[in-house]
Amino acid sequence: MKKAKRMIMAGTMAATITIGGGLWNPKTSEASPLQPASVQVPVSAAAAAVPTQRKKDDFLESLGKSSDDEVYEALYGGKSLAAIAEEAGQDAQAVVSLQVEELTRQLDDRLASGMLSPEAYRAQLAELPEIVAQSVHGGKAAH
Repeated sequence: MKKAKRMIMAGTMAATITIGGGLWNPKTSEASPLQPASVQVPVSAAAAAVPTQRKKDDFLESLGKSSDDEVYEALYGGKSLAAIAEEAGQDAQAVVSLQVEELTRQLDDRLASGMLSPEAYRAQLAELPEIVAQSVHGGKAAH
C-alpha cells in the first residue's frame, strides 16, 4: 500500500507541475475550435530528439542507472529517487537540481508563451525546489 501511495504521489506531483496553470489560462479557454491552431514542426525529428535524449541520459546518470526500466523497477519496489541515487553512490541533491532545472525551463517557456502570468510564474518558481526535493526523497523533507 505504501509503495502504491508513493507512486501515485510522484505521478500526481509530476502531472501537477507539468500541467501547471496551462489549463486555467484565459487564453487557452478562449481558444476557438473553429480556428486552426498553428503548429511548429522541428526541421527533423532527430534534431528535436537530441536535447530530450541528453536530458534523459543526465537523469539516468544522476541516478546511477542505465535504463528507464531499472528506475521504474526500483520505484515500483518502493525506493525513492534519492535512495536509488544513493545506492549507486550518486548525490541525491544532483537529482533534485536536475529536475528543478528542467521544470524551471518549462515554467520559463510557459511564461514566455503567455500561458502563465508573472504572478503565477513567481509563485510556482518559489515552491518548485521544495516540491521537487520532497518528491525525490519520497515525500519526506530532504535531509
